[in-house]
Amino acid sequence: MIAGFERPDAGRILIGDVDITETPPHRRPVNTVFQSYALFPHLSVEQNVAFGLRFKSLSKDEGRARVREVLELVRLGGYEQRRPHQLSGGQQQRVALARALVLSPSVLLLDEPLGALDAKLRRDLQIELKSLQREIGITFLYVTHDQEEALTMSDRLAVMSRGKVEQLGTPREVYEHPETTFVADFLGVSNLMRARVVDAEYVDVSGVTLAATSGDAPASGVVRVTIRPERVRIEPPGTVGTNRAPATIERFVYLGSTTQVFVVRPGGDRVQALVANSGEVEEYDVGAAVTAYLPADALRILADDEPVVG
Repeated sequence: MIAGFERPDAGRILIGDVDITETPPHRRPVNTVFQSYALFPHLSVEQNVAFGLRFKSLSKDEGRARVREVLELVRLGGYEQRRPHQLSGGQQQRVALARALVLSPSVLLLDEPLGALDAKLRRDLQIELKSLQREIGITFLYVTHDQEEALTMSDRLAVMSRGKVEQLGTPREVYEHPETTFVADFLGVSNLMRARVVDAEYVDVSGVTLAATSGDAPASGVVRVTIRPERVRIEPPGTVGTNRAPATIERFVYLGSTTQVFVVRPGGDRVQALVANSGEVEEYDVGAAVTAYLPADALRILADDEPVVG
């Protein structure tokens, strides 16, 4: 709809203060970078980037100057005469980006532009794209199914489900304070457990009363409580205190700098902890008894409105 290929059923689309709802696609100040790049294989880098300028009122010298400027911006100066097949995946992505930027759009739409690249190159280009966006100062609207990529790159993050915006906010707000079970389950890894409200700050989870000070608790009834794995702590068995419950280690998953620790609480709830590899959990074996500590400020109460598989 922002690009103009679909018409909204209701509402308006504004870029800045300008209503573009009825503006045809070719008249809108937007451009798109696609996942497939869609470069012309028979044209050079320079010709690919300059393709859209043929419809602008520019002299040849002005066009060449603008192409050189945008190629320098994406760090492809000196590659003007190469063909797409002579470039790496990351360089092809930069050509597609330059081709979109050369037209000086007010909004750049990016449809999973890093989806075809390997993991390391994706991380490198995420940082480059973010730096480039800040340098040129235009809005990037970036669509991705990669949650880490969304958190890394965005100033504002919208989580959508079935065409509806579930939550909109800064990456930190959406990650640390999810408003629905869908957002909590979709963005990153989260422990989601059914609970029953005891009062305004306490819930009963499988027979254990836990304080939960984040989120809005209804007066009564069944709710979900969520906590991120990095906030769960694994302590020695028998440790007492608020929000501590006995558990048994089910398995470990080594991730390099961290280890995922899966524990099972009485009642069958499985809780995941993410622990830095500093020796804290290496003394335990699978099947060992431990204590799971779930801090009250990290436990968030949500309405029980979404089926969660797992």
